[in-house]
Amino acid sequence: MAVHPEARSLADILDQLTVEGELYERLPDGKVLCYACGHRCTIFPGKRGICKVRFNENGILKVPWGYVGALQCDPTEKKPFNHVLPGSLTLTFGMLGCDFHCPYCQNHVTSQALRDPAAGVEPTQLTPEQIVYLAYRYGARLIGSSYNEPLITSEWAVAIFKDARAAGLRTCYISNGNATPEVLRYVKPSTDCYKVDLKAFNDKNYRFLGGTLERVLNTIRMVYEMGFWTEVVTLVIPGYNDSNDELRAAAEFIASVSPFIPWHVTAFHKDYKMTDPDNTSAETLIRAARIGEEAGLKYVYAGNLPGRVGKYEHTFCHHCRALLVERFGYLILRNRISPNRGQCPDCGTPNPGIWT
Repeated sequence: MAVHPEARSLADILDQLTVEGELYERLPDGKVLCYACGHRCTIFPGKRGICKVRFNENGILKVPWGYVGALQCDPTEKKPFNHVLPGSLTLTFGMLGCDFHCPYCQNHVTSQALRDPAAGVEPTQLTPEQIVYLAYRYGARLIGSSYNEPLITSEWAVAIFKDARAAGLRTCYISNGNATPEVLRYVKPSTDCYKVDLKAFNDKNYRFLGGTLERVLNTIRMVYEMGFWTEVVTLVIPGYNDSNDELRAAAEFIASVSPFIPWHVTAFHKDYKMTDPDNTSAETLIRAARIGEEAGLKYVYAGNLPGRVGKYEHTFCHHCRALLVERFGYLILRNRISPNRGQCPDCGTPNPGIWT
């Protein structure tokens, strides 16, 4: 049901939909140290963290709980996960708030709530059980946390994911990658898949968005080494992160972690506060994808331009290059891959992913 308390502002409404967090330490003088994201905010009594939705109430860290700001059933390929149950649906929920402030955010109405007066949506109260029920009702095989930054609402996501896993569903994070070891250890027991946005390979550009390149690179390493199924996405923005050198550096880094991590290079379109760069062309995405292949990545995908990027929509066996999954955008046209370890039907080679 929708929330209609007698509150003066969206902040008042959200502050009522909270519980004590688990990802923090108490400090002297009533301060708290939050480690849900890489900012590791030290928050004084009565103050908020950078995300605006985790706050200190009399020496206790209060965190979002019991609502969604967005809820939608999407193709799993839209997340994007191309090596997770091809053709399946993911019931995706989001809360409000973010630890970044990307000027091109396509989910700014949820992510920039309490930071931008133009953002914010009325939350809808739900229980974890109701969300799992909705996943089954709409035929979803996964439940995912997205639309805002899931790291800062991890306590709520874990509560949902525990019920989802008990009901036989897979779970996933769609994240900016500004993580800490503590939060990843916290979500790992109930989370199958983790998508990281590698937004640039330039620390100056990352600081412009509200983060650092080093933290995101460390997250990619940790997520992979901890055993999450990992896919990485780079939104290719003309004039911002689309030089050959920057794309090559990004691809080479991913390959150094594992050449089997799928890399998605996706098309930017003008949105929110970033309306100057041109929309990304198919030619630019194909150039980026070829750079990924040259760097040694086994699975490179070009997204958001269906039918215009040739082979880079499809999944091929990394050994014999046989076509395994044929796509048009989010639509699966053909799926030849064996659910048994993703084996290629032509050469028998396993292809990594979650196929069952």
